[in-house]
Amino acid sequence: MATLKPETPEEQPLTPFHNLDHYLSIPRVSGLSLSPDGTRLVTAVGTLNSKGTAFASALWEIDPAGRQQARRITRSAKGEAGACFAANGDVYFTSARPDPENPEDEPVSALWRLPAGGGEARIVLSRPGGVSAVKTARNAAAAFVTADVLAGSADEEDDAARRKARKDNKVSAILHSEYPVRYWDEDLGPGQPRIFAVEPGAGDAPGKPATVDATAPLALRNLTPDAGARLREAETAVSPDGRTIYTSYTKPLARADSRFVLVAVDVASGTQEVLLDQEGMSFFPGPVSPDGSTLVVVSESDSTPHQAPEIKLHLLDVSAGRGVVALQPLAHDWDRWAKPAAWLPDGSALLVTADDDGASPVFRISVPSAAAEVGITRVTQDAAAYTDVVVSPEGRTAYALRSSYEFPPEAVRIDLATGETTRLPAPAERPVASGRLERIAATAADGSRVPAYLALPEGASAASPAPMLLWIHGGPLGSWNAWTWRWNPWLLTAKGYAVLLPDPALSTGYGQAYIQRGWGAWGKAPFTDLMAVTDAAEERVDIDGTRTAAMGGSFGGYMANWVAGQTDRFKAIVTHASLWALDQFGPTTDSSQYWLKEMTEEMARENSPHLHVEKISTPMLVIHGDKDYRVPIGEGLRLWYELLSKSQLAADRDGQTPHRFLYFPDENHWVLQPNHSKIWYQVVESFLARNVLDQETELPGELGL
Repeated sequence: MATLKPETPEEQPLTPFHNLDHYLSIPRVSGLSLSPDGTRLVTAVGTLNSKGTAFASALWEIDPAGRQQARRITRSAKGEAGACFAANGDVYFTSARPDPENPEDEPVSALWRLPAGGGEARIVLSRPGGVSAVKTARNAAAAFVTADVLAGSADEEDDAARRKARKDNKVSAILHSEYPVRYWDEDLGPGQPRIFAVEPGAGDAPGKPATVDATAPLALRNLTPDAGARLREAETAVSPDGRTIYTSYTKPLARADSRFVLVAVDVASGTQEVLLDQEGMSFFPGPVSPDGSTLVVVSESDSTPHQAPEIKLHLLDVSAGRGVVALQPLAHDWDRWAKPAAWLPDGSALLVTADDDGASPVFRISVPSAAAEVGITRVTQDAAAYTDVVVSPEGRTAYALRSSYEFPPEAVRIDLATGETTRLPAPAERPVASGRLERIAATAADGSRVPAYLALPEGASAASPAPMLLWIHGGPLGSWNAWTWRWNPWLLTAKGYAVLLPDPALSTGYGQAYIQRGWGAWGKAPFTDLMAVTDAAEERVDIDGTRTAAMGGSFGGYMANWVAGQTDRFKAIVTHASLWALDQFGPTTDSSQYWLKEMTEEMARENSPHLHVEKISTPMLVIHGDKDYRVPIGEGLRLWYELLSKSQLAADRDGQTPHRFLYFPDENHWVLQPNHSKIWYQVVESFLARNVLDQETELPGELGL
């Protein structure tokens, strides 16, 4: 084998994607909030700390008019997040930075306020259990936080005492009586989320609206004291006048099942009313209309082994008072899964985003009260993905974060009349990648179009065809349509590979029937779609079909495992956080109640990769984190053992095998720590170089090898 020269950070790379240290140093923009008067935009920008071991975010202000440069407005080692404007223009945010007035206190995530008129941010509310999120009312001086309490606590003082006792006695035990007990990488409990009104402190009249007076003491009033665990994973919306909170509540069902109901919380009294509760359906609140009369509702039907879920929009009249529920379908003939974003100020239409053929554009949906019939108009025309959409007070302009596979998230201004988008001055310039991005497609056996993006390295041609990596997305209900920091194709194109990013059956953005094609049969249409689009890519003269590999994470890792047992066409396979034995996975994942409604036991057996381990003749790199609760570590451990004991490349008499296992004891479903992310890419690149390119590269010294 040839030996490649190891990457040397001291050399200036051709692009940030040619050096992992430079790549990890690219600022990462997330979240967008618009002031009520429309003159200020605030976003969060994550950057690498000086040691290169963690990301910390700071708040930046962006000029909506695009005339002024972006400027940083917060600074701390702990970082800030969750920016939210109060009605008077103050900015609320959460941060675990130390309180300068009480530096001896142990820092927790607290509520901070940055005055509209300028000056230093100051802490306005802190509690031992921390604060996880803040929301405000658009037209009233009302603020609300979500924060955890210990279930048995009588009040905030009691909660603080119980937390101190657990800490002092080093107790980490949790006693459960409901399901689930884990979520992604989080052990649930003993804290349970509650919604609190942020109000004037002791001595003021109870029940008054929350204050934004910078000098007034603040206190919390628990609006959901009896919620139990019902607010875990909840989505909430606040009425413009701050008088009502709409939230999803988990409703426990028989046999450890559950679904979501829609609840209205009256802020003044704390009374709650269940607005929507329907068997086989979950409901989630969207934005409230500017006049407070109409709530957007998202419904999601329960999946069954034979039927994929359906997601629909509705309008709920909340002006008629208690006991009257008038749920009206909105755009139910539209075959896309819409995410409601914002109302136009006159209430005539709703802006939504939806996956659509490799993009996630902004759409306008007119409401029936403002038009003879519902109309759906695509606002943005580019092949990009839009999130965090907010609307200016006059309704002619929207702002959003936009990304694609050509650039990471950036703030843009959208002309709602023309759809024209303008990039706003950003905290950092776009990183430049070498190579090009193309849209290709194949035709499946049933005639379905199977689309994909193909990222090609610089110089790929008939004279110099590139080796190719098939990257399979997770979900499986998702689409390759937005920038990703974790699975970034340009890092591999910089190494000379072409990267194929297909949307097979089960992908969103192509209609309900496209999802249904693969439902309950993961090893059928999704697999044959992937092979069809791989065939189409390999027919190109700029692709070397003799040097290909397959990769995937989560469901994509499942598919990588399935591919390994069905074909030997690939030189190497990388499987990250992957499902291996579906009979084992179902009862041990953090959401068994969902999974066990998705496949019958017979379906799970028919589609389980572990039953084909004896056919695997391709070197595999297994990657798994021990804190992964969505796909528990048992999947990776069993996969690794069975590869070494049963595959055609099992360990020989000396214990040698071409398979590899990259294990992260303190990572979860994703590899989030930047130093570990760097290791991830380095090991993947080395594994691919050895098996696809017949070249040796040096592994990172931190592995101790």
